[in-house]
Amino acid sequence: MNGEIVDKPWSKWNDIESKKAQFNCMAKNIITSALNLDEFFRVSQCSLAKEMWNILEVTYEGTSDVKCG
Repeated sequence: MNGEIVDKPWSKWNDIESKKAQFNCMAKNIITSALNLDEFFRVSQCSLAKEMWNILEVTYEGTSDVKCG
């Protein structure tokens, strides 16, 4: 499991899947608490904290194609 969403009922998750979901929720909460309204709406539909981070990273730093040095 590399950051993907578990596609089964939460009652059937094992301990590792449960911990990853818990950490994802905590990370999403931390990220969204630091955002203004425009930034929040930009990432609010993401289901993974990593997706949120990637969108914000590209928004503020650009892609690797446009970064200098």
